[in-house]
Parts: sequence; C-alpha cells; structure tokens
Amino acid sequence: MDDTQAKQRIAELTALLNRYNYEYYMNDTSLVSDFEFDKLLEELAALEKQFPQYALPTSPTKRVGGEVNKSFQQVTHRYPMLSLGNTYSIEEIADFDTRVRNILGDRQFSYVCELKYDGVAIGLTYKDGVLTQAVTRGNGVLGDDITDNVRTIRTIPLQLHGDYPADFEMRGEIIFPWKAFNDFNEQRVANGEEPMANPRNAASGSLKLQDSRETAKRRLDCCLYFMMGEKLPADTHLQRLEMARQWGFKMPQYSKLCHTLDEIKAYIDYWDKKRSELPFATDGIVIKINEIPLWDELGMTAKSPRWAIASKFEAERVATKLLSVDFQVGRTGVVTPVANLAPVWLGGTTVKRASLHNADIISQLDVRVGDTVFVEKGGEIIPKIVGVDLDKRPADSQPFEYLTHCPECGTPLVRKEGEAGFYCTNENGCYPQILANLELFVSRKAMNIDTLGSERIAMLYDKKLVRNAADLYDLRKEQLVGLEVIENDKRKTSIQEKGAENIITAIEKSKQVPFERVLYALGIRYVGEVGAKKLASHFKNIDALSQATVEELAMVEDIGEVIAQSVYNWFNDLAHLELIVRLKHAGLQFAVEEKQVSDTLNGLTFVVSGVFANFSRDGIKQHIEQHGGKVVSSISSKTSFVLAGEKMGPEKLKKAQNLGIKIISEAEYLQMLDGQ
Repeated sequence: MDDTQAKQRIAELTALLNRYNYEYYMNDTSLVSDFEFDKLLEELAALEKQFPQYALPTSPTKRVGGEVNKSFQQVTHRYPMLSLGNTYSIEEIADFDTRVRNILGDRQFSYVCELKYDGVAIGLTYKDGVLTQAVTRGNGVLGDDITDNVRTIRTIPLQLHGDYPADFEMRGEIIFPWKAFNDFNEQRVANGEEPMANPRNAASGSLKLQDSRETAKRRLDCCLYFMMGEKLPADTHLQRLEMARQWGFKMPQYSKLCHTLDEIKAYIDYWDKKRSELPFATDGIVIKINEIPLWDELGMTAKSPRWAIASKFEAERVATKLLSVDFQVGRTGVVTPVANLAPVWLGGTTVKRASLHNADIISQLDVRVGDTVFVEKGGEIIPKIVGVDLDKRPADSQPFEYLTHCPECGTPLVRKEGEAGFYCTNENGCYPQILANLELFVSRKAMNIDTLGSERIAMLYDKKLVRNAADLYDLRKEQLVGLEVIENDKRKTSIQEKGAENIITAIEKSKQVPFERVLYALGIRYVGEVGAKKLASHFKNIDALSQATVEELAMVEDIGEVIAQSVYNWFNDLAHLELIVRLKHAGLQFAVEEKQVSDTLNGLTFVVSGVFANFSRDGIKQHIEQHGGKVVSSISSKTSFVLAGEKMGPEKLKKAQNLGIKIISEAEYLQMLDGQ
C-alpha cells in the first residue's frame, strides 16, 4: 500500500468506525458485530502505526488509550468554572425565585430543571468540530488538562457533525455509572485491593491515571448540560442542549421546562423518590433560567451565577448494627473513631464503615457497640452515624469508653479547650503521623517528588532510611537499589537502578520548589496551600517567619488567631528548628525570590485596603514592592498613601482622613507608576 492509498484508507476507516461508535453509544444500535468492529479497528491501528503521519486526531484508536502522562498541565479556563449556591427546601427556592423576579420585574421567563450529576466537572473545547482539550474544574480558574484520558470515554464525540459553531465549550460531569463502578470494585476485591468508596472519587482518580489505557478500562461516561462560547445559536438553554444533541453529543433526557414553583417542587419530589433507579449517582436538582439573554442582567456573585441554583436531596438513611469501633490517627495527631458496621446498602454502595467524629458525638448519641444505628451519607459521600434505635438496644449493653492513650504509640491523648477532638502529641514518634507528614511533604502540591508514593515512603521508614523530611535529601542511589516494596496490588517489587536514579533526580529537582510550597510541605497544623502562600508573601523568608510573634502572625491577611498560635508553636519546637536547619543545608528554597521591576516607589510607604479590579490583595502588595515601595499594615503619620479599593475598611478611611494621609484609587496608583 502506497502513501496515497494508506491516507485514504485511514480516513475511510476513521469515519466508518466513528459512525459505528456513534450509533452504538448514542442510539443503542449495533450496525456491525463486535468481531467485525474489532477487525476494522485492528486494521486502522496497524495502518496508523505504519503511516503515523496520516493518523487523524479523531481516530477511534484514541478510545483505547495509550498515552502516558507523567504530569497534568494546568490550564486557565477561558470562562471561570463557578459553583452553584445550594438550597435544601422549597422555601429557599421560593426565596431564589423572589430575588430573580425583583430584578427582572414583569418580564416573562421559565425555568429548566435538571438532575445534578455526582461526578467530576469537565470543560470540553471543540474547534472546527474536533475535541481539542478537556480540562477539570480545579479551583475554578485553573484546571488540569486531561484530554488524553477523556478521549477514551466513548460517549464524548471526537468529531462533531452538522452546523456546529467554530469554537465553543461544552461543560458537564464525568461519571462512573453504577454497573461499571460495581464491576470495577468487584475486580478490586478479587485482586485483594480495597474497594473504592464512591463513584465520584473513583471517576476523579480514573481521570488522573498516568496511562490512558487504564482509564479506558474503567468505562466512564459523561453527562453534558451547558454550552459556552461567543455568538452561539439559540436564545434558550433547552434549545442549545437540543442543538448539541444534533451535533453528536449524548445529552441526558431528564431536563424539564417549569413555569411555577409547584412544577419545580413536583420535579424535585419525583426524582427524590426515583433517583435510586437511575444508572448513575445524583445528589440533587439544578434549576436554571431558560432565557439566556437574562443571564447577563441577573449577573453573578464572586462564586455563583444568580440565574441558577442547586437543590440538594436529603441524605438517605438506613439502619444497621454497630459491630466495633476502631481509632485512626491522622497527620496532625487527631484521633478519629470509626465504626465498623454490618454491611448495608446505602446510596448506591455497600457501607461497612462510618465516621463517629469525636467523643462528644459518641456521648450525645450514646452510641454503644451492639446497637442498631442509623447511618446517612454526609453530602451523599461520607457515611456517618446519626442516631441509635434504642428499642433494639441489647439488655447487656455498656456505655462506650473513649480511648485515653494513642492506639499507635501509647502517648496520653490531650484535648485543647474549644476543640472537639483528642489528639496524640507525639508528632515525631507516632508512626501514622510520621508517614502522613512525609506523604504530604512529597505530594504534588508540596515538593512534588512524584517517584515516592505511600508504599515507598513506608518502605523507607521501615528500613530506617528516612525518619523525617530532611532524611530524604541524604538518600543515595546505592541505598535504594534492590529494596523491596509492596505495591497497591499487593505484589512485591524491587527498586531497580533506573528507578533509584529517578527517585534521586526527583528529590534533587524538588530543591527548586518555591518557598510557599516548601512552607506548605512542612505540614504545620491549620496551614494549607492558601495560608502558606499568605505567610510566605508577608514574611518573605523562613527566618522572619520563625521569629514572628503571635500578634504579628495574626495580622497577616486570612491568618486568624488559631492559625497564628499554631505557627508560633510549631517554630518553638526544637525538633522543627533542627529540621529547618537540615533542609536549609540541603538547599531548599526558604525565601521568596524578589523581583524588583523598578525603583519608582522608593521611599514611599503604602497601606492597602479593599478589593481591587486588576489585582488580588496580596498581588497589589507584591506589585508595590516590585517597584520599590513598602507595604505596612497600619496607618500612621509616616504613611505616604492609602491605596483604597472597593469596600475599604471604614476605620482605616477615618484614620487616614484624621491624619491627612492621601487616599488614592487603583487607577491613580497605576498612573503614578506610569509617571502621569
């Protein structure tokens, strides 16, 4: 076969197989036998291997995966992925309706009610009818590009047909249907693995697999419900969904046009009873204004559109027997009681364990081993005990006695005033705390040492090669070669020379991780990613941070007294200071890299207050410092300017006026930099 024949045959097979796929997955129609389909697919795969230059991006061979992605690139959403406000009663929906009518006045409009799919939010970009990118929600502004894995989902079209827009985005949820999810869990149990807790988490994990061939095996599905783009056809939401169906998308059939609150309530009540019959998980109803031109007029808050709202279903409840209680020690030492239950079906999964939260909850409910307890799924995900059937309590039951000592290391448990939980203070000698802190340290959002998973961390600890994070930077390749690791599938594997090199390389690369992520990696209680970023931006380096008082720490934006006290306590622990010294010596980044752009603001002192159009609060502070200015937190006679955004604090405004300090706007600040 010559080049011309190969190119033509590849195009023919691609079009033919895509048509067969479409009819099978969208219309439930088999045009050929599985044997014939597989033979044609094998022919196409062989031709693409021999003539890769002619393989098309819409090839059905993409459905079986094959791409290996070591890290998922973060992408900025063209349109932010906002979340919806939640309601739990028809009265709250009535309040939503009143707010809408107060804004729209006498104008006529209708609602569209849809199921709220319990999956992973996704944005699918199509250009000239071809799927070009698939991005997760992430934080709503940035998401992960998981295009290779999404191409394996057969109900997501790779090539559209009909009169579609040149460039637009479809949004929806990637779901793990009950049958596929239960089959997947059965296979895991057969392999000696723990079953996944719920379809949502399983879908999320499946989409983040590095090998798209593994994603293809999971049989994920997709429910689409929204179209975004410029100059899109149709003026109503329902019309757009119907157009999407005509272009080749599998659109759910559960939407309903409603005009009154009674109709909305009837829709909610119907699906509250019938949701257990659906082939996938759902946790509520979404209510949207149907008329799209009204969306801009209704606008949105910082987090949610004002033209849509979600109504959450009440949690399902079942009764089962409490067999025993285990205690788990978390990363921060908090000891959590976990109930072992007689297996019971709840919300689409078999529940064997449930949270008991803390000693206060156990006492309030008077939960006892042997009781028949009522179990719900909090947020439709995490099972929790919410009550006891006292009529079925055994005559010989005894009140539950809470632990007094750590179940792992035997340290007496303590309980701080104002906190519900007991915790183990033996941070540096309690096995699960040490492992969890090491796992946080190497995680993607911290030091990103991706060659060290939980199994390898445990192995390094058990072999006495690593006791804390600093020990990682003392590891040598020859120490790692030949070490045996028990992987997730319970198989024993040994680290080969190349694997050892990869571990050492990843550890060395982590030395370039910026200060804010290093600070997060230290695992200071209550200090998450955002808090670490705020502290790093404010104090600039680890020395200034470690010497700060509780009062100085609490003055940092979004750092309250509880976090401030936790940070102060952490840096007053000798073991932690020794850890910092060793990590410094290893070469980690413990200071913000200063990038002064100009000296325009040299000698000027600013106080920043309010919300800004072009900067975050920290962003504008950093911008001032990059141009040579100094930012302070309180106004005094030495303050040069107060930079005021919207919603400036009234006390700061009053003080600035009393002291005669000039107040400038964001626009005036930018003009100052331009020399105008």
